[in-house]
Amino acid sequence: MGPAPIATAFLLTSLLAVVLLETAAALAGGFGWLPGLWLIAATRTAQLLTLLALAAMPGGGLNRLGLDRKRMLPGLKTGLAWSAGFAAAAALLFAVLWVAGRNPLVLIRSPLPPTVSQQVLFFVVGGMIAPLTEEAVFRGLIFGYLRRWGLTAAILISTALFAVFHLGPAIPVTQIAGGLVFAVAYHQSGSLMTPIVIHGLGNLAIFSLSLPYFH
Repeated sequence: MGPAPIATAFLLTSLLAVVLLETAAALAGGFGWLPGLWLIAATRTAQLLTLLALAAMPGGGLNRLGLDRKRMLPGLKTGLAWSAGFAAAAALLFAVLWVAGRNPLVLIRSPLPPTVSQQVLFFVVGGMIAPLTEEAVFRGLIFGYLRRWGLTAAILISTALFAVFHLGPAIPVTQIAGGLVFAVAYHQSGSLMTPIVIHGLGNLAIFSLSLPYFH
């Protein structure tokens, strides 16, 4: 049995809560009440806890977000297996680029904070807190709701929204590729733990490989 269907009322209520918390964070950032990384950590944590609380209300359950207890451990193992496969493929690609005279680390370099304490917080937020919240929103909630209109539509629309959320000066190619992978992994495993693990470990790998540029 896969994740339970998501009702329109639950989707709208959850998205409204997420947007309101994001707006409150933007206002708090404008007043300078919390440093940037701490504000992001607080916002993503509040959003995640709110989603979990709404999902766990009577008549629902965490299974709506793909967090069924029975599937969590298998989902974790599947996520580790997917991550190992991506790591092997990335290592092979890096080796090919290195032999060709290209530095592959330049392609995935991520900007990191200047101090060690800020970098540790960055790893915690970007490698743990943010993946948990983003997977709950974009895969557990949005992708889960959109599946009623077919798998292809759910994958493409949820990935597009995920990319727009990360939109910056450049096209978010990494987020587009990641969104596709996370959605497919979630669909195949039936557990949100699978994309959470892939997302978190992928971020941590990119951050770790970026460290040499900041020392």
